[in-house]
Formats: sequence, structure tokens, C-alpha cells
Amino acid sequence: MKNKPNLKSVAKLAEVSVPTASQVMRGTGRISENTRKKVLEAAKTLHYVPDGRAAAMRSGENREIGMIIHQIANPFNAEVVSGLSDLLDRNNYLLSVLDSRDEIDRQQRNLEAFIRSSRGGLIWVPAHDTPKETIDMVKAYEIPTITFLRQVGHANFDHIGIHNLEAVKNATQYLIDYGHKKIAFLGGWQNSAVRQERVLGYKMSLEANDIVWSAIIDSDENKRSGKEAMVHLLTRHPDVSGVICNGDMVALGGCYALQERDIVPGREISIIGFDDVADASFATPSLTTIQTQPYKLGQLLAKTIMDRIENPENPICTVLTDANLVERLTTGPLIAKN
Repeated sequence: MKNKPNLKSVAKLAEVSVPTASQVMRGTGRISENTRKKVLEAAKTLHYVPDGRAAAMRSGENREIGMIIHQIANPFNAEVVSGLSDLLDRNNYLLSVLDSRDEIDRQQRNLEAFIRSSRGGLIWVPAHDTPKETIDMVKAYEIPTITFLRQVGHANFDHIGIHNLEAVKNATQYLIDYGHKKIAFLGGWQNSAVRQERVLGYKMSLEANDIVWSAIIDSDENKRSGKEAMVHLLTRHPDVSGVICNGDMVALGGCYALQERDIVPGREISIIGFDDVADASFATPSLTTIQTQPYKLGQLLAKTIMDRIENPENPICTVLTDANLVERLTTGPLIAKN
């Protein structure tokens, strides 16, 4: 098997010492322009890529960031990762992403993998019921860490999240102001702290308007599950006129279920999503949704983790971003049924 390119082979081809080749690759030392050019040309010829882990051990700096998230295929997560990766890349950081699928054991393996590879920082959406031992492990290795969306108690990590309760409370009020009295909540699972906040906002708005009718249907966060949940809702409550969804994928799946029954979203039944992923505005009809600006959330995550790495003594911060309703075509006034 052909030997992999290394610093020794670069030095040999450039006809310089290994320490000189090392200084050129690291951009240090007083090296002549001619020597520097020879080393760089040799590295290019051999397709040599410097060992970042070795460099990190020498400098004490690791510019690789690990991210653990759930359902990376969800467009919301994909847009967050895009914003995060773009800003980290512009600042010479590398991002690697693992999907724990919201499973405790898988999350443990993901975290241990990042710890073994000495990541310079961690952005983490904790799985439901993450045990204290896992939190203690992350703290023990003193990795600069940000929790995203879900906060863990007594962990002393920076946190970036969303004002979920207020957002859904306002969205529910919006439907009530349109005349809707039979409004359901669709999507997510009861053990999710984020979903609990959103359901609480939904219930608070109903209670504030003396509305006793309610329906809450659980489902996974994808179009197929959203479609099935909407069918289940319509079977149990054919008189429903408004639906708040835990995510855009659930809402879009719900719209498909309505359209299969010749029900026009926004006319017979109003439906609201959550996130405002790119597909929301291009759907037919376009989806009214609660806008979280996932790309910008990713950029905020990047800024926060870089600041924590560069200023480790700064006070721990918690940032909850606003999420505002974007009105499109899947909502409208209540239409009296014959």
C-alpha cells in the first residue's frame, strides 16, 4: 500500500529539514520566500494535508466544533446547520454534526466520540431525560458547550432557545380573533419540554378567551406523521376549524390530508406551522407559520460558541429569540358551515 503523504515526505521532496517544512506549514519562523515556495509546492504535489489534531496539541487550540442534534433531515435543522457552518467556516472553524435521534444511548456514544477526538466546542440539543451522569461527563471535560432549544438544569452552559410559549399564545389568539373557537394543537410528544411550552401557550390563549374546547394530537415531526395526525384529528373532531402545529413539517403534512379531502387550507380549516422553513413559503397554498429564522439561529450559535472559546471567563448567557407569526394563505376568517 502506498504510504500516505506526511511532513517527512514533504520535506524530502522540497529538500529541506522536517522542522523547516513544519514551520512553513504552520506559518511560523523566519523562512526565505524561496524555501517557503518549495515546501508549499511539494505539499501540493503530494496532496499533503496538515494534521489538525497534532497542531491543536501543540498550540492548545482546537478549531473543530461538534454538534449533536435530532433529525438532521428536518429542514429546520438543516437550515440551522447551514447558518452555523457558514459563519464557523468564515472564521476557520470546522463543524461536524451527529444525529442522536433523541435516544439516550446514541447521544452517549456521540458525546464520547467528540470527547475522544477533543473537540474545541460543543453545540448540543440534549435528548429527553438526559441523565445527570451525562451532564456531569460533559462538564468534567470542560468543553465549551452551548445547549440549543432544550435547556438542562444546573449545567451552567450557555443556552440559545426560542420564546415558544409567547409565540404559540399569540398565534392561537390570532385564530381566535378570526372567529375560530375550535382550535387544535398538532404534533410533537408530551415528554418534550419545548412542546410543553408551546402547548401551554395554546392553552393559556384558550383560557384567556373562555374557550373550553381543545384537542391535542401527538405525532412525529415529519410530513407523513403530520398527515396521519390530521386524519386522526378530523376523525375525532370533524368540527375543528383551526390547527396550530408544533412544526412546519407537521403542518405541511396536515395540509396534504386536508387537500385529499377537498378541504382548502385557509378556507374551511386554518392551519399554522412553526419554524418558517424554506418550503413554507413555496407550498401551495403558502403556509402561515411562526417564524424562527433558523439560518440566523445557526449564525447566533456560531457567534456564541466562538465567543465562549475565546472568552472562557465571561458570564454564562441565556438567549431566547422571538418568533413572530408570518401570515400567508393557510389561515383566514371562520367560515360558517351549512
